[in-house]
Amino acid sequence: MNPATAALLADTLLALHMGIVLFVVGLLPLVLAGGVRGWHWVRHRGLRLTHLGLMLFIAAQAWLGRLCPLTVWEQDLRRLAGQGAYGESFIEHWLSRLLYWDLPWWVFVATYTGFAGLVACAWWWVRPDQ
Repeated sequence: MNPATAALLADTLLALHMGIVLFVVGLLPLVLAGGVRGWHWVRHRGLRLTHLGLMLFIAAQAWLGRLCPLTVWEQDLRRLAGQGAYGESFIEHWLSRLLYWDLPWWVFVATYTGFAGLVACAWWWVRPDQ
């Protein structure tokens, strides 16, 4: 794979990763608000199963001490692109700062576990359709 293609794929993967983060984090307050306000779409079983499954997967990865597979794949593509610390694109520069934080690993484990617990509790607070 040529470096330009690898860089483009890495940026695309980073944008997809950010979209998944926004979905996982953003859906919880929408489900809770929608439960109160009577929004029927927040009770869609497939949507809620996807949300819960993603969050459980994220928490499990953290407990196992593993990086998200999307992060690993993006890093591999960046290496193929020959990108170093200062060779980032605009998308990589800004999305990386929103997505990747330099904190101790236990902070992520605790945060992901707590958030997974909230998503699971929302399953009962705002019951999905059968």
